Amino acid sequence: MGETSTAPALEASRCSHCSTVAFPATSLCSHCSRPAMSPVALSTRGTVWAYTVQRFAPKSPPYVSPPEGFSPFAVGYVELPEGIRVEGVLDCHDFAELDDGAPVTLVDTAPVPRFATDAYLKETR
Repeated sequence: MGETSTAPALEASRCSHCSTVAFPATSLCSHCSRPAMSPVALSTRGTVWAYTVQRFAPKSPPYVSPPEGFSPFAVGYVELPEGIRVEGVLDCHDFAELDDGAPVTLVDTAPVPRFATDAYLKETR
C-alpha cells in the first residue's frame, strides 16, 4: 500500500476579537491580550519580504554540517496573505532570485519553515 503524503502547513492562530494572526499558534492575542485565539492554517504561497545569506557554518551543536560540507544558504521573512511574516530558510539556485518580492512556496515545516522560489521548484520536481 502506498504512503499518503500531505502538503506542509504552518499552524497559526487568529484572534476572534481583533483578527490578529500569530505564528506559531498561541492562546493569548499579542495585540489585544484576550484569550480569543482560534487555530488557522496559513497560506503556503507568499513573497520574500527581506533576506540575508548565511555565509559561514552556524555553531555546532546544534548545527551538523552535511558530509559534502557547508554551503551558504538564504534565510529571511516571507510575507503571507494573512498579513503575517514568517521567518524561514529560502531555497533558490541564485540568491538574486530572492530580490524584488520573489514569490515562494512552503516546502517543509521541520525543523524550521522552508520556502522555495518558483524557479527552484521547477528544477527540482
